[in-house]
Amino acid sequence: MTSAISFEIRTTDGGARFASIVTPHAELTTPAFMPVGTRATVKAMAPDELRAMGYRLILANAYHLAVRPGAAIVREMGGLAQFMGFDGAVLTDSGGFQAMSLAKINSIDAAGIRFRSHLDGSALMLTPEAAVDIQQNLGADIIMALDECTPYPADYEHANSSVEMTAQWAERSISTHRSKSQALFGIVQGSIYPDLRRRSAMQITSLGFEGFAVGGLSVGEPKQAMREMAALSASMLPADKPRYLMGVGTPQDLLAAIAMGYDLFDCVLPTRNARNGSAFTSEGRISIKRAAYIRDRQPLDPRCDCRSCRQFSRAYLRHLYLSGEILAARALTEHNLFFYARLMREAQAAIASRTYKAFSTYLLNLMGEPNKPNSQG
Repeated sequence: MTSAISFEIRTTDGGARFASIVTPHAELTTPAFMPVGTRATVKAMAPDELRAMGYRLILANAYHLAVRPGAAIVREMGGLAQFMGFDGAVLTDSGGFQAMSLAKINSIDAAGIRFRSHLDGSALMLTPEAAVDIQQNLGADIIMALDECTPYPADYEHANSSVEMTAQWAERSISTHRSKSQALFGIVQGSIYPDLRRRSAMQITSLGFEGFAVGGLSVGEPKQAMREMAALSASMLPADKPRYLMGVGTPQDLLAAIAMGYDLFDCVLPTRNARNGSAFTSEGRISIKRAAYIRDRQPLDPRCDCRSCRQFSRAYLRHLYLSGEILAARALTEHNLFFYARLMREAQAAIASRTYKAFSTYLLNLMGEPNKPNSQG
């Protein structure tokens, strides 16, 4: 298969990789974080603001866009990047995660996922073939094979069934994929069971995918289990293809995953936490709601030069948030995404200079290491 993207590793430092990915719409360097734009928008941010921060690849969701406005509409409007006015590339998730997060309105069997629209209750049958067709119509640069995202906790029998279903759906996705301008990635599942992770990785990597993702993590499992399964899965993936760790997104987890050899990441944390009054900083996460900030003249992060940190004090941002002002969500979201973009640039530079371990250790000492269960939801 002729690949729709090119992937080149420039430098390695231990397991960490500094690489480049060229897609039909953009060239980006990795490790790279993708802001989540589920419905073709990253909440509170304009596309040109994302590009100014350095983002060249964002994530959208096939299920949500199939429901509204419809994949055919997006295709008619020139594809996702043009539709949303983003001068860059787009990766679409297939909808497999929604099978878990919207479990109350769907059922799953070998044929696919039967949804009842969360908007009006209308029926939507998402098969592996339909998921590929929807994403081809959306015009994303990178599309994902449909998988069954295993929830946590899941017993061994359920996780084993998900692995086999995901493998069958991966083969059907490959058979359906026709677009020469879109790269199709396969997804490894297996919950927290090492033997299932190994089997899933062997099944998925035996197929002709142009990149590989690891899913079913950061869904509530203990942090140690998440990291062990992420490391095991990464060790089973081809070195010459992009590796994407889905939904894992605290800065501390990203630093650990980069050392494992992952290239791409996405997570709702920087945007969702911002809307809930939480900011990621070089000294750890802070909640702007705290009374301690009522007279605090400092910026969110003294080490940050984003627009929010240059213009606003913690006291003012606290006032905005408690007043319910939209600017609070805008300012905190901009800061968090700026922080993540800078973290990726600094990680790339550290790998290129082969100082990644020292860089990571330094930042972890500054930020601390939270020890809570992981969750995308």
